[in-house]
Amino acid sequence: MSIRKAVLPVAGLGTRFLPASKAIPKEMITVVDKPVIQYVVEEALAAGIDEIVLVTHSSKKAIEDHFDANYELEAELERRGKTELLALLRDIAPARLKVSSVRQGRALGLGHAVYCARQVVGDAPFAVMLPDVLVAAAGDANDLQLMKEAFERSGRAQVMVEPVVWDQVHQYGVVDLAGQDLKPGQSAAMQRVVEKPPRADAPSNLSIVGRYLLPARIFDLLAVTPAGAGGEIQLTDAIAALMAEQGADAYRLRGRSHDCGSKLGYLEATLAYGLRHAQLAEDFQALLRRYAG
Repeated sequence: MSIRKAVLPVAGLGTRFLPASKAIPKEMITVVDKPVIQYVVEEALAAGIDEIVLVTHSSKKAIEDHFDANYELEAELERRGKTELLALLRDIAPARLKVSSVRQGRALGLGHAVYCARQVVGDAPFAVMLPDVLVAAAGDANDLQLMKEAFERSGRAQVMVEPVVWDQVHQYGVVDLAGQDLKPGQSAAMQRVVEKPPRADAPSNLSIVGRYLLPARIFDLLAVTPAGAGGEIQLTDAIAALMAEQGADAYRLRGRSHDCGSKLGYLEATLAYGLRHAQLAEDFQALLRRYAG
């Protein structure tokens, strides 16, 4: 069954990005000229996913507004002959994109946020996309699309991973592949997921990126998943139960991820996306050379 829906958990307070996130949802902070969440939705659309479910909070109305039509602004741009700006505005939410939202009343963890979307997602497989993680494609390859193809071939859950420096494995959830050599663009069976292991105990340096393709069965497992680390319902605990039942695979990213939830990660993303911006790249390179000197 093809995956057409993606759950985006956006209810978090964004404390890592204070003070910028005090009044603005962290997902709406811009990288170059687009909010972070717009890049994530564009990634989903490019992979053939056209239904977005926002698991949100009362303070995040700006996200819903961003993907809604603004007829007054469109009419004014049309009156002024600003056709390029009008096209950019309409591209935010193309006609095939459907956005809905559900509330997460209490912050009880990523697993709980995903469970909140159950009534909207229904019995179909779906994606989970963390909205503060950007995934830059390698050339024309859309890793989410390649993950979908792996899911459709195998019927097994897919979890996106990428290698990190060994000295940093203690900062991430890493996967155990029982020594399998996983090449970029390939999937392999996971044996377990280990949260923030010491380097000496880490089974690999392949960290979870923030993209998951899951069968609807995960909702039943989340319903009985007890609170874990931090007193929260952890999605990885439910995935571990899914692994025991039917297996689950790690998919190795071909491109590159950027954690825009951290300030340094956000700055790196701005550099990376600025350097390949269609209109700004050349001038941006000149600015970097000036400041580097």
